[in-house]
Amino acid sequence: MRTINADDIILPIADKIKHSLTNVDGPTLEALKKARDTESSRLCRWALGQIIENDEIAARDCAYACQDCGQAVMFVSVGQDLHINGNLTDAINKAVEKGYATARKSVADPLTRINTGTNTPAIIHYDVTVGDKLTVSYLAKGAGSENMSKVYMLTPSKGEDGIINSVLDCVKSAGSSPCPPIIVGVGVGGTMEVCATLSKKALAVEQNDKRDDVARLEKRILDEINSTGIGAQGFGGDVTALSVHVAVAPTHIGMLPVAVTIQCHSDRKFTAEF
Repeated sequence: MRTINADDIILPIADKIKHSLTNVDGPTLEALKKARDTESSRLCRWALGQIIENDEIAARDCAYACQDCGQAVMFVSVGQDLHINGNLTDAINKAVEKGYATARKSVADPLTRINTGTNTPAIIHYDVTVGDKLTVSYLAKGAGSENMSKVYMLTPSKGEDGIINSVLDCVKSAGSSPCPPIIVGVGVGGTMEVCATLSKKALAVEQNDKRDDVARLEKRILDEINSTGIGAQGFGGDVTALSVHVAVAPTHIGMLPVAVTIQCHSDRKFTAEF
């Protein structure tokens, strides 16, 4: 059995958080450039150009890509043949505190609204997997987009069209509030809390074994979102969403839960393996 010390991951994760907050995810930046080059609306092309310039300046000057550095959402996979010496949760929270040392702190008690001052505790989802590796995926989740996210408890008769209509309802209700162009995570199945977690995991963790029907559903949803005409920053254009990521799980025969998590274009994330 392989052993690692929990404290040994603190600085590497902290450094990756710092880098992510100043460097928008590479594929997202490329998608923004493609959207700018294909957009038919003059206003939306201008808005996309401003977003891209902002992201490039942030990376060049080590400045924060967005003033809202978000709440740290972590998906942690622990191999069953790995022994971790120490407290993994404490180590992750220490890494988040260090990573956000000079960033805006956005975590507060829900009732008193007193800020914790450290951007902790992080939201941590654990999963036990085969092997002896530790994998940590991080997603910076800002409030502007998170506030627009929704859960829909559908009946099975609603089917695939019901899933698509739910996502469209969420996106249309959000309008320009989440700073489009957006990235959309969709969780389908499980129970209420499972589909919500799936919708976030779809945004944070790359899916390497996606089913063909899931990929087709993603394309249908993306096409429908981009036909709404909301456009970049709500100016009315061709590109409202850059991508859609769907994750599914088995559910009860009497349910069809659907969760929609909206992520803004300031997509800051990483995956690290130890």
